[in-house]
Amino acid sequence: MDQTQTTQGGTAAATPGAQRRVLVVEDDPTIVDAIAARLRAEGFQVQTATDGPAAVDIAEAWQPDLLVLDVMLPGFDGLEVCRRVQAQRPVPVMMLTARDDETDMLVGLGVGADDYMTKPFSMRELAARVHVLLRRVERAALAAHTPRSGILRLGELEIDHAQRRVRVRGADVHLTPTEFDLLVCLANTPRAVLSREQLLAEVWDWADASGTRTVDSHIKALRRKIGAERIRTVHGVGYALETPAA
Repeated sequence: MDQTQTTQGGTAAATPGAQRRVLVVEDDPTIVDAIAARLRAEGFQVQTATDGPAAVDIAEAWQPDLLVLDVMLPGFDGLEVCRRVQAQRPVPVMMLTARDDETDMLVGLGVGADDYMTKPFSMRELAARVHVLLRRVERAALAAHTPRSGILRLGELEIDHAQRRVRVRGADVHLTPTEFDLLVCLANTPRAVLSREQLLAEVWDWADASGTRTVDSHIKALRRKIGAERIRTVHGVGYALETPAA
């Protein structure tokens, strides 16, 4: 057995994913075994499930730090798994979809997924995205205990960094951790155009241009929540957060 699979003792402690738990939910045995093997090689503790009900039960009992979750599952689908697990406790979710269907991606982001990958994908990229997603959650937890002075107000849009809360016209808007980080990145330089590659690097820590579709889908989800008019598309370049004229 690979020593990185050890869940007791200090062997896994030397690896980047040491002691972090990942639940992989996928009904294709070849894919689930490949994902589990790669993540164990990265030092993660891994459990697997092949249907929706089992995934929810394992998540409740095992308390994973992250889910890698396929959309199409027996029992009930990955979207319902995401809803039920998020109702138990907040946990980052990497959604997997066999279809390059933007609607599926947006629905997944809407029920609490933080990122998605479309099959087929490389195990190297999946492992990198898992590390990035966990780092983002750690940064969010640190930010919650390191209040920044003041609240950023851009017209009717209000961003509270300390509480990681967003309000539009005084009403709370629920954002996933990724959506919040994306909005903050745009708000740091309002009206300035940031390229998809810049956003991918700053928000996802991912430098591969193949991930720019991820940026586009998260922008669309963000627009649905804060208002489409607040984010301007510069075709062929990227996006800018619009602010009221001074």
